[in-house]
Amino acid sequence: MDLRHLRSFVVLAEELHFGRAAQRLGLSQPPLSQQIQALENDIGGPLLARTSRRVELTEAGRLFLPEARAVLARMGQAMQVGQRAARGEVGELRIGFTASAPLANIMPALIHAFRQARPAVHLTLQEMLSTQQMQALRDNALDVAFLRAPADPTAADDSVTAVELHREELLLFLHANHRLAQTPPEARIQLAELAGDPFVHFSAETGASTSEQFYALCRDAGFRPRISQEAREAITIIGLVAADLGVSLMASSFRSINLPHVVTRRLAEPVPHLTTWLAHRAGDGSAVVKAFLDLAQRRVDGRG
Repeated sequence: MDLRHLRSFVVLAEELHFGRAAQRLGLSQPPLSQQIQALENDIGGPLLARTSRRVELTEAGRLFLPEARAVLARMGQAMQVGQRAARGEVGELRIGFTASAPLANIMPALIHAFRQARPAVHLTLQEMLSTQQMQALRDNALDVAFLRAPADPTAADDSVTAVELHREELLLFLHANHRLAQTPPEARIQLAELAGDPFVHFSAETGASTSEQFYALCRDAGFRPRISQEAREAITIIGLVAADLGVSLMASSFRSINLPHVVTRRLAEPVPHLTTWLAHRAGDGSAVVKAFLDLAQRRVDGRG
């Protein structure tokens, strides 16, 4: 059954006049008559009673009319959903993130802006380790992932790619009674000055992307760090610094975890940085993913 025939029937049923119906449809009367005849052939009986003076609905036509209208309305709704899906306005976006990613303002800002722009898109967020996120992207279990790493974590994998969102420097987190905490806040500290200090660091099981960077920085400074305590969460590490169990090297965004007796100091040049990356599958054709990536790129470019 041709939907054009249904629409022609509905218009003709409303007008009960071939000339006026043909004008509304942008047709001449012969094609309109042919469409109605074809529809009646599909139905197996007349839907309209025609005389030289008027057109009337048959009993079959009166019963068929609301059903035809419902089909056309449902088709219109389906077209709207399809068009919105093609624009990335409806659907689902599965987002992965590391525990520390929300502390970098770019992630909550992006998600808030996306929800405002596309409220009908359902967002599913999952906190995962970086390695888990990478595998979930490959397995199509995530659409995008917020990763924190000093360098592009997708560089060696052709199946995924990443956009650099935000770069922040690594800072020293010290107890307020630490000798280096007495230096002016604007002072720059050489990492080598901490060669004899105990460090509080992320445990290996967290898979923290900064671990290799941390050990490389210490090695370049001429020492191997002595780890006095490990922890899974950033707030725990800062709490251990507050307890004067050691010093720590962490991203500047962790300053938002404001605990008493903890101060930060900047490292001397060249300043090490940690970057927030937005990773996704290479060549992902999802309109929702594209819309999110476009928003992220506008933020990076300062256009949104």
